[in-house]
Amino acid sequence: MRLHFIAIGGSAMHNLALALHQKGYKITGSDDMIYEPSSSRLRKKGLLPEKFGWFPEKINPNLDAVIIGMHASEDNPELAKAKELGIPVYSYPEFLYDQSKHKTRVVIGGSHGKTTITSMILHVLNYHQRNVDFMVGAQLEGFDNMVHLTKENDFIVLEGDEYLSSPIDRRPKFHLYKPNIALLSGIAWDHINVFPTFEEYLEQFRIFIDSIVKGGILVYNEEDPNLKRLVEESTNTIRKHPYRTPDYHVENEKTLLHTPEGDMPVAIFGEHNLQNLAGAKWICQHIGIDEEDFYEAIASFTGASKRLEKIVETRGAVVYKDFAHSPSKVTATTRAVKQQYPDRHVIACLELHTYSSLNLEFLLQYQSSLDAADEAVVFFSPEAVENKKLEPISKGQIFNSFSRKDLMVYTNPIEFESFLKEQQYDNKVLLLMSSGNYGGLDFEEIKKWIS
Repeated sequence: MRLHFIAIGGSAMHNLALALHQKGYKITGSDDMIYEPSSSRLRKKGLLPEKFGWFPEKINPNLDAVIIGMHASEDNPELAKAKELGIPVYSYPEFLYDQSKHKTRVVIGGSHGKTTITSMILHVLNYHQRNVDFMVGAQLEGFDNMVHLTKENDFIVLEGDEYLSSPIDRRPKFHLYKPNIALLSGIAWDHINVFPTFEEYLEQFRIFIDSIVKGGILVYNEEDPNLKRLVEESTNTIRKHPYRTPDYHVENEKTLLHTPEGDMPVAIFGEHNLQNLAGAKWICQHIGIDEEDFYEAIASFTGASKRLEKIVETRGAVVYKDFAHSPSKVTATTRAVKQQYPDRHVIACLELHTYSSLNLEFLLQYQSSLDAADEAVVFFSPEAVENKKLEPISKGQIFNSFSRKDLMVYTNPIEFESFLKEQQYDNKVLLLMSSGNYGGLDFEEIKKWIS
């Protein structure tokens, strides 16, 4: 097949392009800007566009299809040319479904934990040399790409995002996959720019549950009351398998999981991660990995990139980086770190970076989310608020939202960096939570300050 990618430089899009190139498809693409690591990875395979911009002449009748990324606009000139020529146009999830419609589709959904659960499943399958196709939202240790597609594999494991499919397809991505086996980790309101009320957000998960093929399987976190209610209300003729946090205890800053074979140390920690582990175990069992083999493999799982990722450890300090930005994930991650290190001073830093987190109404959802930390810091950029065309936020509004009197608030990246540099890192844990980079913070530099 000959395929053209509009907005090929995106994280998901360039990985799909690489996977299809590996499969033997002829790939071209365009984008108005491509950043690292996408540019280097595309260049290595000869897929990096020669010039940035949109070129309608790249769209010709020889193409079998065009795939459009979320970064493109509705009036993109290449998209207009494809429509004019009658060339099929796919969104990213539509094309993934087309590639997997004859496979057993395993879709991992939920407001949080999707990437970690998908990563756990792939780690276990890889450990036992079980080959599957996949799409995951982070670069995994032991895997070259975030997307892998073949003709021969029977299963495909897909991370099911609830965000929109493309500029011309406003359906959530996970509505398009039609899973045979599905998992839902929980529901916590997010993406308020698309789903302005919690009820509208809930409805997307109701639709997803109903999209599971008849006779399929849904594995779900029964400790989430909203999710539990949706699953119980569903009349879809599927098998429903609940899971919950497994028994464990923390001893000498190590988490020990209680298993039928006795206590087993695991590299991950925190109730939310152990919930993720319980869900991943169910999915692996449905794919054909028994419980004992699952535990053998999961013992060596160290986590997905940017998900409670340990970036430096010395005798006196530990630093973690985490993608957490939603209120529920910030709460869970902060608690997990304090539970793992009860005798250390925990400094939790959160960057408000997403559209939702910088919205004045949504900010109230963060109340008490940093309370488990000994010291709490919030960073946000007034420029980011302005760029997202949101109402200005004052430091006072941040204080009121988090309801913590000793909260420190920074809006200047240099001042925030100085705060980090000036710390005496003795018997401390630094937790950096953000989907951004605190206005340009160099995480490699942090390693030098600590060591």
